[in-house]
Order: sequence, then structure tokens, then C-alpha cells
Amino acid sequence: MKSELRDLYQEVVIDHSKNPRNFRKPEGANRSAEGINPLCGDEITVHLKLAGDVIQDIGFQGAGCAISKASASMMTAALKNKTKAEAESLFERVHSMLTEGPKSSVNPEELGKLAALSGVWEFPVRVKCASLAWHTLRSALAGSGAPVSTE
Repeated sequence: MKSELRDLYQEVVIDHSKNPRNFRKPEGANRSAEGINPLCGDEITVHLKLAGDVIQDIGFQGAGCAISKASASMMTAALKNKTKAEAESLFERVHSMLTEGPKSSVNPEELGKLAALSGVWEFPVRVKCASLAWHTLRSALAGSGAPVSTE
């Protein structure tokens, strides 16, 4: 990755970490799930306001490292007004990008601001930080209420 692009991606992650979007419980939320990354202590709760199959509103609460918080922030911004199927598809693409890196069939540029997380695959310990919100989202969408752990 070119250094200019890496710098831009780092700026996006820092911005979302310091100024997280949707860091709240949305009014009328009707689904939620909790997630924890025992390795570094990240804890997150994802809240959804579902209307049929559409995520009308989404937010998160909790504490964690910069990558965990930035990933949750970018995820919530990307999923507002998306269907459950669109959310699942985006989960699969982001997960592939995070875990497979350049071997992934996903072109990070197609993911908009979420491409800022593309360098995380180089740091296996951080993959769990970046993917925690996404796995917690899946639990909330499923309505199981079961806590999610990265272990």
C-alpha cells in the first residue's frame, strides 16, 4: 500500500476513533447484542432499530481500542437504512478483507471508508478488534441476544 494512502486510512481511523459516529442507543431500538474481545478488553453493544428487514437506525456503546471503536463507527455509518441481506453481504466482504488481506477477492476501494481498515490484516491480533462490532452486529440481526466473544 502506498504511504499516502496508508496515511489517509490512518487519518480516517483516528477520526472515527476520536469522534465516533452513532455512539448511542437509538430511540426505539428493538434488537441488541453484546460483544467482548477478552484479549484486549474491547466491549461493545450494538443496538438496532429494525423495521421489517431494514436497519432504520443503528448505534453502539462501549469501550475499546481505537481500531475497535473506529470499526464500529464506520460500520454503523455504512449500514443505516440497509437491509439485513445487505448488512450480511457487507459483513462477508469486510470480514474477507480483514482476514485475507490481498488474497481476498474484495477490492477495498469498493467498500468506501471501510477500506481504511484494509491494513488491519497485517496485524492478526488487531483483526479481532476490527471484527468485534461486525460479529456483534450479526448476533443483533439474528435476534439471539447471545453474547459474542472473539475467543
